[in-house]
Amino acid sequence: MSDTIRVDIWSDIACPWCYIGKRRFEAGVQTFQAQHPEVQFEVESHSYELAPDTPLDFQGSEVDFLVTHKGMPRDQVAQMLGQMTEMAAAEGLTFHFDRVRHANTARAHRVIHLAKERGLQQELLQRLFRAYFEEGRDMSDPDTLAELGAEVGLDPDEVRRSLDDEGYGEAVDRDITRARMLGVTGVPFFLIDEKYGVSGAQSSDAFAGAFEQVLAYSRGDAVPPQ
Repeated sequence: MSDTIRVDIWSDIACPWCYIGKRRFEAGVQTFQAQHPEVQFEVESHSYELAPDTPLDFQGSEVDFLVTHKGMPRDQVAQMLGQMTEMAAAEGLTFHFDRVRHANTARAHRVIHLAKERGLQQELLQRLFRAYFEEGRDMSDPDTLAELGAEVGLDPDEVRRSLDDEGYGEAVDRDITRARMLGVTGVPFFLIDEKYGVSGAQSSDAFAGAFEQVLAYSRGDAVPPQ
């Protein structure tokens, strides 16, 4: 018997929890498929902007943004980012908040939709996360986005055109509107089989357990997951 589990994921590339959640989700899939190799996953990522009020030309670090625009004490920010860095390291991820350039991610989300059309969405998403949190790349800069897109197989000129294409802007808006209709107030958010929501960067075991429940229910062996 062959089964497919669909997972829709809302995230923002400037969200550290989304990067950690992506890694934990993928580990959960791997654990689950070790027990159920016949089950395939259909994964689609969706746009969500955590800080849409960020100026498009904002120049500054993550610390600068949180202190200046969110009014958080600098010491509190430093402690919070230090804890986040340690948490990421436990998942095999590297965060360099001293390099991170806080950015408005609206342009990056347009490119992610272009990548979806070209079958390269997950590859681009991974590249953008790494570029933002490890390399300190500017996610609002057209040349940077074109270069990163080219690295995963996109046409850099097509990437640049997508930044001014309102069709991609509307696709981003539809993702955000759908998230609101689902009651999503933070990301990452995972919607399994268009029915079951998982909020936050849960552990890999929690994801694997959720997949077990969904599979059992789809086969008529259990009650629906809560």
